Amino acid sequence: MKNNDLAIRIVDLREKKNITQTELAKKMDLDKSSMSKIENGTRKVSSDEVAKLANIFNVSTDYLLGRKELSKADQVHNATVDEALGTIMSFEGQPVTEHDKKVMKDLLESYLRNKE
Repeated sequence: MKNNDLAIRIVDLREKKNITQTELAKKMDLDKSSMSKIENGTRKVSSDEVAKLANIFNVSTDYLLGRKELSKADQVHNATVDEALGTIMSFEGQPVTEHDKKVMKDLLESYLRNKE
């Protein structure tokens, strides 16, 4: 797979998860410039970085590398979590911010990935 194809998948997943390039760079322990180069296809991505991206986006490395497409179950799971969190407006009378929703989503995804 060419770097541009991988880059397109990374940008697509990042945008679907409403993560900024800066936020993704931080999760990847990279500076924003390196993340920008990855997304532009001008920087190679190491196998460790591919694995980390797969974990962040809850997809397989095979999907990121173009070896397979997302399964319907993965698409439904990702959409369901996004839709559920998108409907939360308040908790105990207090408004829920977009930042709060992002934190809840990260916690939920981490829990679901790591449960036995």
